[in-house]
Amino acid sequence: MKNIIKSLFLITLMLFASCESIVDGINDNPNELTPTDVNAEFFLNGAMLANSVAQAGHLNRISGLWSGQLFGFTSLYSNIYGYSMSSAESVTTWSRIYIGVIPNVRNIRSIVPDDKLLVGISKVLEAHAVGTAASLFGNVPYSEINTEVEDPKFDGQMAVFNSLISLLNDAISDLNGASSRTVDFDIYFGGDATKWLAAANTLKARYHLQMKDYGAAYTAAQNGISSADGSMKYIPRGDPSISEGDKNLFWTILEGSRAGDIGTGNSYMMQLLDPASGINRNNAKTDETARFGYYTIDENSGNANLGIIEQFEPHNLITYQENLLILAETGARTADFNTGLGHLNELRQYLNTGDFLNENFVGQSFQYDDYVEADFMAGGIENGDNIDQTRALLREIIEERYISGFGMFMGFNDARRLRKNDSDIAVPFPLNNAAASQHPERMPYSEDELNSNSNAPEVDPGILEKTEVNK
Repeated sequence: MKNIIKSLFLITLMLFASCESIVDGINDNPNELTPTDVNAEFFLNGAMLANSVAQAGHLNRISGLWSGQLFGFTSLYSNIYGYSMSSAESVTTWSRIYIGVIPNVRNIRSIVPDDKLLVGISKVLEAHAVGTAASLFGNVPYSEINTEVEDPKFDGQMAVFNSLISLLNDAISDLNGASSRTVDFDIYFGGDATKWLAAANTLKARYHLQMKDYGAAYTAAQNGISSADGSMKYIPRGDPSISEGDKNLFWTILEGSRAGDIGTGNSYMMQLLDPASGINRNNAKTDETARFGYYTIDENSGNANLGIIEQFEPHNLITYQENLLILAETGARTADFNTGLGHLNELRQYLNTGDFLNENFVGQSFQYDDYVEADFMAGGIENGDNIDQTRALLREIIEERYISGFGMFMGFNDARRLRKNDSDIAVPFPLNNAAASQHPERMPYSEDELNSNSNAPEVDPGILEKTEVNK
């Protein structure tokens, strides 16, 4: 692993260096080029681009297949939809995290250790990337990566999450002492320390939630993203006149070699949104017509899609909606029914503005009126089986997380988190494979890591093996 990182880092460094004037330092020895010779912001840009692909790329689409949100029609995605997946499918995401993000953010900290803004941002990016790896794969290398250790050990999933929460606490401290300034290479927030600080707290709440530490999650989320414009998103900025370049990643694959392979089809999620479906979630206070259209992904062509994967539609990474729903779930769990309901209604008030839709769908009908306590009593919303009203409220919150978290890993993470002890409130999407006895629990390790790291498992544990936090 270490040798691969070194090689790719040197290539990246040479590319960055080539952007400088060819006459600067013409008599310098090129063999003496080190990270400190490179502007720290170049590393920031590289880390963010790599992180964006890790968060919104191939494995994200697979998590949607396995969460009942997407449908695999043919070829590769049809096989994966039916739970047939090799370790080769994880190579890109793994490399974006361990080669694209980690060396870059750590170079930032070595180059400008006293720049609280860049240092704080670098720590949030590291926590975001590695936390996604731990969420998806389980035990992963962390404590020994980017050290003199040739083959880093695989740390326990819980230990990694706890280390990342500690790193986020450090980032929060850095960002509390930082001043905002224009950072052109910050493609998420442009150097806004306040937005980075809020995102760090929401990410911290996310990891506490995944570890089922609901009290800590509620505390962190209270300092999290507090408005829609504070959401962390990857925003494509390419040229609309050409098909290549910086575009929505899902749009790109459908406009390319994967046309016809993957879309929303008649997935469980779409049935929940479709007003004509027998299991739809529309009611007297909720009209999902616009969101149904916005979320529809036509598998045949990228250009056929004007909604959530339109070529310049942003990818959600850490959002205001996520933060409100963490507050809603953990508030209901640790405080009381009214606390959870209040936060859920905050989200519904936001949804009722239509701000989450793009211009192609904001004109369609939508409605998200506030819920009241009576809506969750026996026989009410999500309570056809007369369960406790707080459990019924939690069902609605988890279902809303399933819908609002589309395009992120939220549905996949929740399904695994809730199966053991909270199956009564989990979204009951069916198995994709009639011959299977359980849903997938993790992604396979990268084939490259299995082949190059002597501390990697001899054989991948398999996609049905539960990770530590979900056992």
